[in-house]
Amino acid sequence: MTRGAGRRAALLLLPSGAALAQPAPAFAEVDLLLVLAIDASGSIDEDEFRLQREGCAEAVTHPSVVSAIGSGRRASIGVALVEWGSPGGAATVVEWHRVAGRPSAQAFARAVIGAPRSPQSWNAIGDAVDHAAALIAAAPWPAAERVIDLSGDAPDMRSLRPVEEARRAAAAQGITVNALAIEGGRPGLTRTYEETVIAGDGAFVMTAEARADFARALRAKLLREIAARPGGARPA
Repeated sequence: MTRGAGRRAALLLLPSGAALAQPAPAFAEVDLLLVLAIDASGSIDEDEFRLQREGCAEAVTHPSVVSAIGSGRRASIGVALVEWGSPGGAATVVEWHRVAGRPSAQAFARAVIGAPRSPQSWNAIGDAVDHAAALIAAAPWPAAERVIDLSGDAPDMRSLRPVEEARRAAAAQGITVNALAIEGGRPGLTRTYEETVIAGDGAFVMTAEARADFARALRAKLLREIAARPGGARPA
């Protein structure tokens, strides 16, 4: 078995008790609402796509991230996964999960690994931000901190709504838009995302040097986002 296959198998063979997320009581507040919005556009081949999905699963279940979530006042966050690319075609592929400890983090990871890939094309970042903001507005739990965590390997290209308008609208709703730039063969993307994508209080961009660096970069990003909330842990 290859190293990558072993990692995928480990993620899929999580304890049976983690197979389904346990719903929280209606309106039970969480510390943070977080939408992971990943690039599924036509430029992403199957191996790159798998690395992104595995990176999300590994980051959310990493002991340091689980510990940071548990340090919050309510010891829980809400997480959902969105794929974007096509103009107006961003899709929620994993609905809201309440993560409050390792079993529920593993449940989210199983959902991430098992969800079918949505059909996408091009790079419509503005529409992705709009979709994620609407998802946050409809979340089953309130939260003082609300974040869109958008990752991609290219700038906005064909949004129906310009990304500048979308990010301003999200910030006006009290949502922070952060970004993870997968530089790869496109040096300068971090600067582009700083100038055109992020918005809101404390917004920032992190860089993954290549797709294989995605899990490490996303984990560091999650720790920083979780630490940004009142009562959050400080990242190592």
